[in-house]
Amino acid sequence: MGRFYLWTVFALRAVRRSHAMRRLLAVAAALVAIIPAAPAAAALPSGLVFYRYEHGVAIHSPYARQTVDPNGQFSVSQDGRKIAYVDINGKVHVKAGTVDKIIASGAVAGTPCATPAWSPDGTKVAYAVMSTEGSAPIAVVGADGKGRKTVGRTYGVCHLAWSGNGRYLAGYTGTTDGVHVLDITTGKSRKAKGVGWTNHVQSLSPDGRKVVYRPLGRNTEGGDGTWPLWYTPRIVDTVTGKRVVPPVKGTLIGAMYLNDGRLAVRVKGATRNTVVVLSPGFKVVRKISEPVQYRKYALLRVL
Repeated sequence: MGRFYLWTVFALRAVRRSHAMRRLLAVAAALVAIIPAAPAAAALPSGLVFYRYEHGVAIHSPYARQTVDPNGQFSVSQDGRKIAYVDINGKVHVKAGTVDKIIASGAVAGTPCATPAWSPDGTKVAYAVMSTEGSAPIAVVGADGKGRKTVGRTYGVCHLAWSGNGRYLAGYTGTTDGVHVLDITTGKSRKAKGVGWTNHVQSLSPDGRKVVYRPLGRNTEGGDGTWPLWYTPRIVDTVTGKRVVPPVKGTLIGAMYLNDGRLAVRVKGATRNTVVVLSPGFKVVRKISEPVQYRKYALLRVL
């Protein structure tokens, strides 16, 4: 490119007549046309939402790229268009594009693990309410700020996940020693069987029975409770304690249930990761190749 530039400068100095100038510029334009352009950034697949921590939480969805409060208590709606988050003062926000609305107050704040959760239809937000005990009340409020009510009390207040049938919420304890499932119809909470130490709950199956979480060793540091960028997922039936193993080859770095019962599994790649979507019967129904630049981002949701 440097030689081309110098050749052009010297040639322009030597040319005095206008028609010669036009010929030279035409040649230069032709040469520039054959030089490869820098590749454009890959488009974000329509079904994926990513995030990472950079001066707050940067969330990249097919609809927008937004940054929310650095406190880290956030979640994204099922359609990927709205973000719920809790600020340092315990106020619950819903952000959609440039509109940021406070819909509730009194939430557990300053603790990254106490994230809010969206209902499967995207009309409500659940969050843990400040409490002086190890367990905490869980409140549900409309995304418009209306209809707030307390649905029960549970020890599983961290990284709340809402089942596809709308009946169950699950989260891990602040002491990382288990997962608790809350039935918001009855208000009763139970400890999940088969789940040991954990510092992340990703999702629940539609019937609320199976949980996807990140297992920890007994002596593993629990961390500060932020959403992990990637993790080895484990799936357990919370009633029987039986482990569920998806038939996906490779190094798994995430998984989540979709509202219709499909299971999305994230597989690590050398240059790009792949999301494998399985039917409830564990048949592969779709494979999504992630853009290269999102390889080291966290996958927050599969739409």
